[in-house]
Amino acid sequence: MKKSEVNRFNKLYEHHQRYLKLQGKAQKTIDAYSRAIRRARDYFDCCPDKLKPEQFEKYFADLVDSHSWSTVKIDRLGLQFFWKFVLKRDWKWVDIVKPPKVKTIPDIVTPDEVDQLIAATRKLRYRVFILTTYSMGLRLEETLSLQVGDIDASRKRVHIRRGKGHKDRLVPLPDLALQGLRELWSKHKNPKLLFPKASGSFKTIQKATTHMDRGGAQKAMKTVVAECGIKKKSPCIPFVTMSSPGLCRARHSRHSFATHLLQAGYDIRTVQDLLGHKDVSTTMIYTHILKHGPSGVKSPADFLK
Repeated sequence: MKKSEVNRFNKLYEHHQRYLKLQGKAQKTIDAYSRAIRRARDYFDCCPDKLKPEQFEKYFADLVDSHSWSTVKIDRLGLQFFWKFVLKRDWKWVDIVKPPKVKTIPDIVTPDEVDQLIAATRKLRYRVFILTTYSMGLRLEETLSLQVGDIDASRKRVHIRRGKGHKDRLVPLPDLALQGLRELWSKHKNPKLLFPKASGSFKTIQKATTHMDRGGAQKAMKTVVAECGIKKKSPCIPFVTMSSPGLCRARHSRHSFATHLLQAGYDIRTVQDLLGHKDVSTTMIYTHILKHGPSGVKSPADFLK
């Protein structure tokens, strides 16, 4: 790009990030929408503010070939935000790309398999992490962000702060998770974080101001899954998803957590509150899993002699 193009892009890019913050977007959304603008810049080797619909048709066609539909959807939203709030123009290309609406049903691991994974995790911080994430049905960032002050041991509950949608909620604190968290904290004694960044000496960990690296946790958990021989395509356990290689999410442990609660007889509204779902329809997927799972309707072949 010419120097004038670079300067114009940098100015617009700064405005884009500023507007994202002013709109109250989560940091993950800010990062994703900003990446969308940089990707378009790199593809066309110019500031994307003067691109035409015909150019975007080819751009998205190539993006569909090289990336997941999830990435395509996020990039479209990022560019749409850029046009609306930064360039102050109508986004006229929303119909160029329409990611398909795919409804998937995740595989669910059994409580015994979860127990196997926890037992096979050698490092204490990762073992407690997987236990905490599963036993309370948390998202990965929610577990990483837990602080000492969020734990109410006397009332056996945990305050989850600024979850998805910037919502707080209270979840039950299982005795086993409390025991694990206490053991972990007694090792590092960080005054604020339950999962501090584990690098350097003991004093460095004790004084850490940022949480444990998510990449390290993901890598460790993928190793444990492989060692345990779990072969399910989308195993509902922390940090593993075969549908997005290299991108691991704690939401899979939430799938198992929710399904196991329903199997235990808890009602759908209770599960919805524990997971922090805004809409009960999101939680209803777990009733579908139970209804059509192995313990549901039998195949006609089962009645053959």
